[in-house]
Amino acid sequence: MIKVTVVMPAYNVAKFIEGAVDSVLAQTYTNFELVIVNDGSTDDTARIIGAYRDSRVRIVTQKNRGLAGARNTGIRVANGEYIALLDADDLWHPDKLCEHVAHLDDNPEVGVSYSASRFMDESGRLLSIYQAPRLDSIEPADVLCRNPVGNGSAPVIRMATFRDIEKLDDRYGDPEPVYFDPDFRQSEDIECWVRIAGTTNWRFAGLAQALTLYRLNSGGLSASVDRQLASWEAFIAKAESYAPQLIQEWGDLARAYQYRYLSRRALWSQETRTARRLFLAALKSNWRIALYEPARTCATAIALLLQTVMPLPAYQLIEKSALAARRLARA
Repeated sequence: MIKVTVVMPAYNVAKFIEGAVDSVLAQTYTNFELVIVNDGSTDDTARIIGAYRDSRVRIVTQKNRGLAGARNTGIRVANGEYIALLDADDLWHPDKLCEHVAHLDDNPEVGVSYSASRFMDESGRLLSIYQAPRLDSIEPADVLCRNPVGNGSAPVIRMATFRDIEKLDDRYGDPEPVYFDPDFRQSEDIECWVRIAGTTNWRFAGLAQALTLYRLNSGGLSASVDRQLASWEAFIAKAESYAPQLIQEWGDLARAYQYRYLSRRALWSQETRTARRLFLAALKSNWRIALYEPARTCATAIALLLQTVMPLPAYQLIEKSALAARRLARA
């Protein structure tokens, strides 16, 4: 019996998908299948994935449904007890599946296992930036406010967990099970995680190792901020229908964290005006983020000030030194 199904949505990712597939096939844990969902690609994606002759690779082709729709297709045809998600522009450490299978096998109450992630730039160069989320004692408020899963290539999830949030959707003809909400083209990850946390008894728990390599898009952030925020607000509105108390109590704080996160992303992209606007919006939404996470909030404010008043090369030198110091502190 197959233990893990890896679900990889693929839409016009010819530039990256070979690396993603190879990182799956190089896993030290071998009892898996890889389901690649070609979501209506118009570039060379189909040709590249069609060249693989590994018996563990299955390809499903469909008209474009978006990331949520492609994941739903992959999950529906999965044979595995566990579902591992990997976006086609990201990579995995060779021990990714081995560590998560052991984690889930040893902790039957955990429905969502995730790992820390390391960032890389568009060319695949590793950066000194990590997502190091909280790993245990995760409550629904933690999922809503801080999204410990981090990104869509970090989690390995029990199929039983997905079945507990399964809905039927008939927008493409016959009713079919869906798990990620196909109405969302953004924020589909956090919507799914909050639905699991807010409506089931499954637990979230993480692994400290950076087992996921997450690619940062080099495109400008400012053009997409308004779309991201609109999608996030739509998710909050939906979550009010199935977890009203959670949203009522924690919604403003979650919004503040979201603004601050996007502010930090804008700083990484040297989009100072966008970063300033988002940071001020975070404080306006709920200034208590400065009490709950003073170090990160103050660091964001200081970085914003320095990026505003200093020449870019000088700021980048300070940023590089700060990241190196943080790395040494972790060692």
